[in-house]
Amino acid sequence: MTTFMLSDTTAGKISAQLMLLRHQMGAPAIGMVLTLVVISEERHQYDALREATEAAREHPSRIIVVIKREEAEPNRLDAELRIGENTPGEVVVLRLYGELTQHADSVVSPPLLPDTPVVAWWPGAAPDVPSKDAIGALAQRRITDAKGFEDGGPKSLVTRAKGYAPGDTDLSWSRLTPWRSLLAAAFDQPVGKVRKGVVEASPGHPSASLLAAWLSERLGAPVKVTDSAGPGLTCVRLQTTDGELSVTRSDARLATLSRPGQPDRNVALARRHTSELMSEELRRLDSDEVYEAAVKRFARTYKG
Repeated sequence: MTTFMLSDTTAGKISAQLMLLRHQMGAPAIGMVLTLVVISEERHQYDALREATEAAREHPSRIIVVIKREEAEPNRLDAELRIGENTPGEVVVLRLYGELTQHADSVVSPPLLPDTPVVAWWPGAAPDVPSKDAIGALAQRRITDAKGFEDGGPKSLVTRAKGYAPGDTDLSWSRLTPWRSLLAAAFDQPVGKVRKGVVEASPGHPSASLLAAWLSERLGAPVKVTDSAGPGLTCVRLQTTDGELSVTRSDARLATLSRPGQPDRNVALARRHTSELMSEELRRLDSDEVYEAAVKRFARTYKG
């Protein structure tokens, strides 16, 4: 892997250096399918870049990491460029100082891959309305994570719902994909009409609130959230006219599916790394109407 540092540089010089490095490495931009812009704080950038790089192994990308530093310092742009065998695509790490922190879009725009989608990801705190953020406005897909907010809980989902625009999604929703798939499969055979339900999870878990909202929307029955010892989501119980249907996860890999009149069985329900969640989200660049319906339903019913 080749790493090149540029101090007190410009966006134009960064683009020129990328072209030179590609020529030297014999690694043209052909094959990269999107630009992933990661807006991160310095303390989170290492983990965020690692997860983005892992996701890029499935979706070769130009990864641009934007780190806003001290506004009080003189205007300066520092860049770190990485190209090589260990990097599936290209990595550009940008550190912005001074007034540049308020105009990150002007720095990010030049190195965007032409004629390819742009995805913006905030692994930590995100703007209330991502689509109106300067960088978010450049993206077709905007990924946030409710766990990255200060409260890290259901209240942040209300913010996501109020600021929603087509193309928005949240990793607290991506974490539910195995749960939603398993619960949907549980209804392949008749189990009676659902009257009510409960989702059990560690206190303030945003995914639990989204799952309860999705179930309520789909089943036309009230589903509430109650606290458990965790970690994360631990159980879904649905009361039907034929008895109780439940999914109970006791460890990080397996869960028990119970259906009325049938023997219990163990099913795979593993917790997934952030890189897996990102890979899932990068597979689709259209709007997620199911997420939109779930997060807006939760916001309508949230009591605070």
